[in-house]
Amino acid sequence: MSDLDPSTLKLDTLCIHAGQEADPLTGAVMTPIVLSSTFAQDGPGEHKGYDYSRAGNPTRNALEACFAALEGGRHGIAFGSGCAATMALILTLKAGDHVLVGDDVYGGTFRIFDKVMKQFGIDATFLDMSDPAHVRAALRPQTRMIWMETPSNPMLKIFDIAAIADIARKAQLPLVVDNTFATPVLQQPLSLGATAVVHSTTKYLNGHSDVVGGAIMTSDDALAERLHFVQKAAGAVPSPFDCYLVLRGVKTLAVRMERHVASARKVAERLTLHPQVARVHYPGLPSHPGHALASKQMSGPGGMLSFELRGGLPAATAFLKALRIFACAESLGGVESLAEHPAIMTHASIPAEARAQLGIGDGLLRLSLGIESSDDLWADLERGFAEAKRI
Repeated sequence: MSDLDPSTLKLDTLCIHAGQEADPLTGAVMTPIVLSSTFAQDGPGEHKGYDYSRAGNPTRNALEACFAALEGGRHGIAFGSGCAATMALILTLKAGDHVLVGDDVYGGTFRIFDKVMKQFGIDATFLDMSDPAHVRAALRPQTRMIWMETPSNPMLKIFDIAAIADIARKAQLPLVVDNTFATPVLQQPLSLGATAVVHSTTKYLNGHSDVVGGAIMTSDDALAERLHFVQKAAGAVPSPFDCYLVLRGVKTLAVRMERHVASARKVAERLTLHPQVARVHYPGLPSHPGHALASKQMSGPGGMLSFELRGGLPAATAFLKALRIFACAESLGGVESLAEHPAIMTHASIPAEARAQLGIGDGLLRLSLGIESSDDLWADLERGFAEAKRI
């Protein structure tokens, strides 16, 4: 890859080769896992590019180069978790600053803004960004950042990245887009005007439910410099072995996403016809309010969906307990299918009143469609419906 321009290659190729040249010492095709915490120097400050692994590590640098290429950015910065990546971006702010945040975000992101950073004087306003005019109207003199997830978690809302990026640019503010649900395969926010993209690499990028990690990608040189400083100073870096696992997982990202999307489409369509389902939230459905926008800014609607099961919490509990292929578990984006109850699990930190306003009720279930047979997955869901019907 060293003599190839990443911008000339398709994402399928970048997943396998970006940042991953053969080892110059041995010719090893797979990136070596460099476990050393420190590196010998020829003299004070005379090193070969590395001095201490918190500041930089060859395995992590390979992963970061891959991240940057996947999102079409100049910089990739890896962290020990998606929340650590979120914190790093917030740590570029100061007391008195204000952030506009999409109203439907991962519970951990809500917790950081509402429970952690508020005590340090950083204020957040959560609002529905489905209409970009709402974003423009909510700007304050103290606003220093706009943050969104699209598709959002767990209601699968779709926000117009290009339109909101234009508002951010005119206000001279950075727009951060959490692209975890879509992945670079389906959506590239930097190309639509976003300043930075954040990922929980725990999810689709790794894809095998065996790593916790996070990443930020950007082409803003000044922001990247500040983020690298925060990465080094705060120290929330991934281990070399975790970096290796994500590098290994990302090689199959493009082909995995094809299967995730195909299964999600089939399941979503069948759910819309099921008498025990009140509503399905999936941007691939023509009935979804963001369907047209999703078709415009995404190359596929993703592998995540949520639906409202009739019967409330008793039915939802029975449904989840009956599943045998879907695991009742938090997280998403792995090769195995997962089902969860947002109100009790991933979004429990959001106040009940706010959950109700968003539509996160006791009957809402979120599915992460894996790469198993879609027929087997549907049969498993039918098992859940049958048990819920007994309630």
